[in-house]
Amino acid sequence: MPAIRQFTTGVLVNVTVDNPTAVNMRHYTSAAAFLLMAIALVVPSGYSLGAVMLLLGSVALLFLPKGSALERRDWWIVAVLIAIAAVWIAEAWWDGQGTRGMDKPIRFLLAVPVLMLLLAYPPRAGALWAGLAVGGLLTGSWATWQKAALDVERASGYTYVIQYGNISMLTGILCLAGMGWAVKQPRRGMWLALLLLGCVGGVLGSLLSGTRGGWIGIPVVLWVLYRGYGRDLPYRWKASALSALLIIGALAYAVPQAGVQARVNEAVNDVYLYFAEDYRLTSVGARFDMWQGASRLIVQKPVFGWGSNGYREGMEALAERGVIDPITAQFGHAHNDFIDAAAKRGIFGLLAVLALYLIPIRLFAHQLNASDLELRSLAVAGVLLPVAYFDFGLSQVFLAHNSGVMVYAFLLPVIWALFRHAEQAQMQEATHLPPK
Repeated sequence: MPAIRQFTTGVLVNVTVDNPTAVNMRHYTSAAAFLLMAIALVVPSGYSLGAVMLLLGSVALLFLPKGSALERRDWWIVAVLIAIAAVWIAEAWWDGQGTRGMDKPIRFLLAVPVLMLLLAYPPRAGALWAGLAVGGLLTGSWATWQKAALDVERASGYTYVIQYGNISMLTGILCLAGMGWAVKQPRRGMWLALLLLGCVGGVLGSLLSGTRGGWIGIPVVLWVLYRGYGRDLPYRWKASALSALLIIGALAYAVPQAGVQARVNEAVNDVYLYFAEDYRLTSVGARFDMWQGASRLIVQKPVFGWGSNGYREGMEALAERGVIDPITAQFGHAHNDFIDAAAKRGIFGLLAVLALYLIPIRLFAHQLNASDLELRSLAVAGVLLPVAYFDFGLSQVFLAHNSGVMVYAFLLPVIWALFRHAEQAQMQEATHLPPK
């Protein structure tokens, strides 16, 4: 029986190539990784199915052979998941929120055993990329149907429209990250076409939703993609890609039925009304008003914050004094992840959110120029996930919603486990170890 050497959680474990348990576990994690994004937006709570499968699968680690040590980098991923959960749970406790306030932070904690499972039995990389491509196709088709056949003002799936549009955009841009992996596949033409269609579908879903927050960070997304792939592409390819992007953007703006022109013009008008006429009750103006009020609360309690209940009371007090509009005081969050975290959980809350995004960026970024395209594609995806969330959080408290928490908390371990597996495969090849 031929033997292989498998890296799991930082140590080498002897596993046989025909070990049915290991094979079945990888089939299982692959199916879950596929479903995580494939049906995230087109099935009610679709973003939860793959995550629940992974969580249930992690119970098997109690009975299966596994490595016992994590690398230092793995511990950093564990640390950011635990840190944000701990800060949120502490706030829920001292703010008197009860079990209601524990719901979302516990999801970050549950992602830790999932990370252990994925490091021990990483899914096939194709499962992640196929799930993203299918998810992009489905959400783009769904949004088109809603706009064309149902004549809705803003397309949405089975979650809040802003969440829908931003997760749809995330799906589309991650499809582009997979292009490097696709190039190395035996059926690369099929994979490249599938991922390109997934990208178009995901971006289309965002455009038809009218969710402007996801559009702001496109230049940064393009910069990450350029860092990953742009330097290796012929000049004519880069020129063609830029031209295609400009044409698509112009068409999206020019076609009134898409709703992009109306949403852009509305944003410009909102800014004018806020600064020129002090009119705050627009989409953008209300955000400015909430940011102003929350910033005043931060100054008053910068260390531990106000808590969610205290935040509402503080904003109402500011409204009574005429600092902010009474209507904007009714919102339970500041429509900005970073301002909201600082206002409710103080400096600890802000640092926890920043760590959740910046540490994974740091860990993935060192392989953006990896010679192996499969590894590079995962590095690009690993950087784009927190970059996109950072962008989404500028105009929405993205982590205040179940969809925002579930996608990040469980997609990050999937990408990280595949990234680590790809690194180890490259190391095995370099040291002439038998391939996995």
